[in-house]
Amino acid sequence: MDLTELTIKQIHEGLVNKSFSCVDLTKAYLKNIKEKDKEINAYLTVTEDLALEQAKKVDDKIKQGQEIGPLEGVPCAIKDAIMVEGQKCTAASKILENYVAPYDATVIKKLKEQGVVILGKTNTDEFTMGASTENSAFGVTKNPHDKTKVSGGSSGGSAAAVAANMACFALGTDTGGSIRLPASFCGITGLNPTYGSVSRYGVIAHASSFDQVGPMTKNVEDAKIVLETICGKDKMDATSADYKYEEAKTDLKGLKIGLPKEYFAEGLDKEVEQIARSTIKKAEEAGAKIVEVELPNSKYAIACYYILVPSEASANLARYDGIKYGLSENGESLLDVYIKSREKGFGPEVKRRIMVGTYCLSSGYYDAYYKKAQEVRQLIRQDFAKVFEKVDLIFCPVAPFPAFGIGEKADDPLAMYLVDLYTGAVKLAQLPALSLPAGKIGKLPVGLQIIGNHFKENVIISVASQLEKMI
Repeated sequence: MDLTELTIKQIHEGLVNKSFSCVDLTKAYLKNIKEKDKEINAYLTVTEDLALEQAKKVDDKIKQGQEIGPLEGVPCAIKDAIMVEGQKCTAASKILENYVAPYDATVIKKLKEQGVVILGKTNTDEFTMGASTENSAFGVTKNPHDKTKVSGGSSGGSAAAVAANMACFALGTDTGGSIRLPASFCGITGLNPTYGSVSRYGVIAHASSFDQVGPMTKNVEDAKIVLETICGKDKMDATSADYKYEEAKTDLKGLKIGLPKEYFAEGLDKEVEQIARSTIKKAEEAGAKIVEVELPNSKYAIACYYILVPSEASANLARYDGIKYGLSENGESLLDVYIKSREKGFGPEVKRRIMVGTYCLSSGYYDAYYKKAQEVRQLIRQDFAKVFEKVDLIFCPVAPFPAFGIGEKADDPLAMYLVDLYTGAVKLAQLPALSLPAGKIGKLPVGLQIIGNHFKENVIISVASQLEKMI
């Protein structure tokens, strides 16, 4: 039996029945990382000592006849934008290359309370800015299904780690599609929860009204188990909601599913559309009612997103000034220190977004760009609200195409931004959405995106787990 292929539930059963020890399980994952990760580059840091120490505690507990929780002893990976006390947290940037987290993020605290085993920190686009993990200062993460292709981004390291059995599950963050996109490209389940349902405390900020932590797992049930653990109100995060996951038994029979005509239009790869439609057909055969819906303002989503997100990033990244923490270059004056530290520490995409954001927020341009984009964001939100009056869920592709070649879009930022075509609007409306593996084009996986209304993760998960059995 290959222990690294087991799901969370199977690991739990195996540990309880003493079929294997937690230390053996952890060592199997660490062995996989040693053998595979030189080529894939999913991990930036492997926390071997911490993992074995945590695993031993679980084994001791089982020996003493104590009960263990559903996540206890389960080896996981953490995106390197989420702080784990005493471990490096770089956000894949040179400016934070040697930064060690002084405390645990709330989601890590919750996972540690449940007794998980933390294998390490995974690669990401620098400060989570990108859709391919090519913007990492520490090299690209390759797709385990085809190593000439990207793993998606920005949580590409987390997706690749799960897909290559180098972690049972991982945490990612989603600002514009950064959980769903790599999940789709790597053929795993990725859930972007409703904004506010999971605390952002201890997560390195990119765009504060968009960022959301979520699970990246081998199947839908595992995503549910992780979400149940990490969600909820946190006094350290004023934007967190008093949300508790509650099981829903949603029957596909009679369920209304909306297909946005704007998302099944020009620019969508024919084979991706075919895979999405064949899954939708299965839902229809199971009794779901398929309704064509309209999201008229979605055509402005990318433009709106790439004004608001860089604006928030420009404000958030002002703290990396070479004085408080991170890289500090010597200069003749304070301004000189700022300029040299930021020049050397930030990569091209981060600099691009800081400049765009600063421009959009500057006096004389604020009303024309930032204010206008906030108004459009409201219209996009209203579009979704109107659609959810008629349907229970929205189905559409995660991305217009499968994983693309490494370097293929690197020189064209606009082509790269279009990767977020179907995922960005969801974030503008702060909705939950899940990427469900739906098929393959050759070796390359394709995900179906299931979008729900605010805090309807339970409906998404219930429907996704029924579809998972049919695909």
